[in-house]
Amino acid sequence: MEGAENAFKVRLSIRTALGDKAYAWDTNEEYLFKAMVAFSMRKVANREKTEISHVLLCNVTQRVSFWFVVTDPSEKHTLPAVEVQEAIRMNRNRINNAFFLNDQTLEFLKIPSTLIPPTDPPVPIWIIIFGVIFCIVIVAIILLILSGIRQRRRKDKGPSEVDDTEDKCENTITIENGIPCDPLDTKGGHVNDAFMTEDERLTPL
Repeated sequence: MEGAENAFKVRLSIRTALGDKAYAWDTNEEYLFKAMVAFSMRKVANREKTEISHVLLCNVTQRVSFWFVVTDPSEKHTLPAVEVQEAIRMNRNRINNAFFLNDQTLEFLKIPSTLIPPTDPPVPIWIIIFGVIFCIVIVAIILLILSGIRQRRRKDKGPSEVDDTEDKCENTITIENGIPCDPLDTKGGHVNDAFMTEDERLTPL
């Protein structure tokens, strides 16, 4: 059977996987393997009648490797390799769990390992998206508040700066013909002495 058409080689690394808890490979384990293969084949269309006796093992070694085929008793031949591959791939995890092994320690040499299903993120994606949008809204609100505070401060500073400018203009001293002249105090009605006549100075108000 070794290397025959539709035959598959299996290699187990029980001690590597289980260490001190490794179990011995015996006829009971062989029976379980045949049962798992027959179970897998019964999941394939038109192979629902597969029995444990239809799974044949040979060339079993102490390092636990062997060959197996699945036969079709109605037609006296082995089942196509494609069908066996499909059955094993569909139930690979069930077979691995039966022997406490995985794809690396229970190898079907002609059958590719099963694809690892994508892992779900610990946090749902919609929560992540909602969190990002919420943060953007909060930042926008804070910027609007800060902008409003700055505009209010500018408005508060505006009138005081105008008043300071007027005060500076009022306190400016002009020079006429080399004589310093005080400007007219329009608010208090102050009259510049430089423009008063001598009679006006002497005449009391």
